[in-house]
Amino acid sequence: MRLILVRHGETDWNRLRRIQGISDLELNETGRRQAEALAQALKNQRVEAIYTSPLKRARDTAHAIGRHHPVEIVTLFGLRELDAGEVDGLTYQEMATQYGDFLDKWIRDCTSIRPPGGCTLPELQDQVWAAIEEIIERQRPKETRGKAARKGVVIAVTHFFPILSIVCKALGLDLSECRRMRLDLASMCTLDLNPSRTVLVSLNDTCHLREGGQ
Repeated sequence: MRLILVRHGETDWNRLRRIQGISDLELNETGRRQAEALAQALKNQRVEAIYTSPLKRARDTAHAIGRHHPVEIVTLFGLRELDAGEVDGLTYQEMATQYGDFLDKWIRDCTSIRPPGGCTLPELQDQVWAAIEEIIERQRPKETRGKAARKGVVIAVTHFFPILSIVCKALGLDLSECRRMRLDLASMCTLDLNPSRTVLVSLNDTCHLREGGQ
């Protein structure tokens, strides 16, 4: 199965560099343009299914993509962003002032520390991987007249930490390796999920944004 992981477009909190966990913000004007650029980049793909996080910024992005494809957009709670707890909505400077001890530990090892009142990265990885397993089960090829149906792509619109968690799990990397990966807003990552091995086809693809002047 070819899985395209899409990070949502920009919100006002992204622009202001505020921590954005499960707070439910909509796309801003730039984010809507980015979502349309994603839609144009994916409109010629043979899309079998579109899945999305329940948060508005992801759903808005998914619906922009879905306008070009006659498939149902399925919401999966498991694709939701990391619950950042009490630091949700803070700038990094505010977090350093109010939660300096947590921030120091997070910088040293983000996989072993829990945001105050929130969720750990290993817990998030379990959550999102369960969603991926559900997607795989839903998309098992159906047999048509004795032959496997021609395969297309599956799109999952989600968030920063879920995508990095999925990539690490799929490739058998330690979750701490996520700190070595860049993932921009409205980017795409493509995985070929096969029984024998998983192949990372692309990471942080933003060519569609450059072409569209975003």
